[in-house]
Amino acid sequence: MKLFTGDRLAGLARHRGLPEDYLRDLRVVSAVLPFRVNNYVADELIDWSAVPDDPIFRLTFPHRDMLPPGVFTAVAELLDAGASREVLAKAAAAARHALNPHPGGQLEENVPMLDGHPVLGLQHKYRETVLVFPSQGQTCHAYCGYCFRWAQFVGSETRQALSDPHRMTGYLREHPEATDLLFTGGDPMIMRTNVLRRWVEPFLAADLEHVATLRFGTKSLSYWPARFTEDPDADDLLRLLEQCVAAGRHVAVMAHFSHPRELQTTAVQQAIARVRDTGAVIRAQAPLVAHVNDDAETWAQLWQRSVAAGIIPYYMFVERDTGARSYFEVPLARALRIYVDAVSRVSGLARTARGPVMSTHIGKIVLDGAPIVHGEQVFALRMLQARNPELVGRQFFARYDQGAHWFDDLEPALGSEIPGRTVVPVAVA
Repeated sequence: MKLFTGDRLAGLARHRGLPEDYLRDLRVVSAVLPFRVNNYVADELIDWSAVPDDPIFRLTFPHRDMLPPGVFTAVAELLDAGASREVLAKAAAAARHALNPHPGGQLEENVPMLDGHPVLGLQHKYRETVLVFPSQGQTCHAYCGYCFRWAQFVGSETRQALSDPHRMTGYLREHPEATDLLFTGGDPMIMRTNVLRRWVEPFLAADLEHVATLRFGTKSLSYWPARFTEDPDADDLLRLLEQCVAAGRHVAVMAHFSHPRELQTTAVQQAIARVRDTGAVIRAQAPLVAHVNDDAETWAQLWQRSVAAGIIPYYMFVERDTGARSYFEVPLARALRIYVDAVSRVSGLARTARGPVMSTHIGKIVLDGAPIVHGEQVFALRMLQARNPELVGRQFFARYDQGAHWFDDLEPALGSEIPGRTVVPVAVA
């Protein structure tokens, strides 16, 4: 695998015919936000004849609008002036801090305690599900520009990473309510199989049978399908998945497919078939983002091709309030129209995808519709998952706002209470 970051990424763009003004933008934006592509993405997924409007190019390469204008200008001036590496690093760090690097209380409220000490590298936001960030898996085969975990890739001071599996198993032995373990990052499939095995096998022990589901959050099927077919330890990886299934665990590969093109290559089709042959289930999720997949036909094709490949459509997310959100975000009202239109174009087997869903500080919230109630159009929302289990299934109304992009933009309607907000009484006509 050939990786392209920094100057090598600029060299790839130059080699593919991108003009000098774009190369300057690339250097400015990549000084703040992380970017990485590999030869599979560059050679098999990007249509260079359609650049810069090709959706996979937009997904993986920098664009000047990914930074607020003031930030872009400030960093560009430093680069143009030949500022030292130290000065540039300080400016980049300040810019990152302003881009909400850890949304949803990830560092403040999701980190669990064991023996009176925080277990850094674990997250336990929802009662049934624990997330683990193996230290060796905190990178990816290539990066998505909209990644809400982008801060994992730009420095160690705020990185979520666990170096010792024993802290993880110790915590789970004390929490029998946790039935699902999600290996995440980064991407756990970036690890060699012998390393991944050290993290996975402890959960096959008899005293951890309450951990019934092992999930692997990964973009590797999209960005490096050779991980399951041609890599030197690909067969060993498949044997590990088979071992987990044989031990009675449900194995779910939580695949990240952003665009139907990622499902079209022979390489990914072979990889999907091999994973399914282990007994593992593949579920597909991604955010709805501008410039990449913000139209109904793209999502309909994505879900149809997923079902045809034996993959279960799972979530259509709303772009989170972090990083390059100003470039990728789509208004909630438009996201709802795209979801409804896309669902109407597919059969029931593809309608397992829930959306549009916001993964917020209090939990996952689905926008169910925009009905007219008592003569007023409103957003109808529902808690799919919640930090407080008593909120699961809670329905509420918010004022219909075509300019709203995120949960924090919503205001209560029809006397409804928005979970996690102070009640604002509103008279009902």
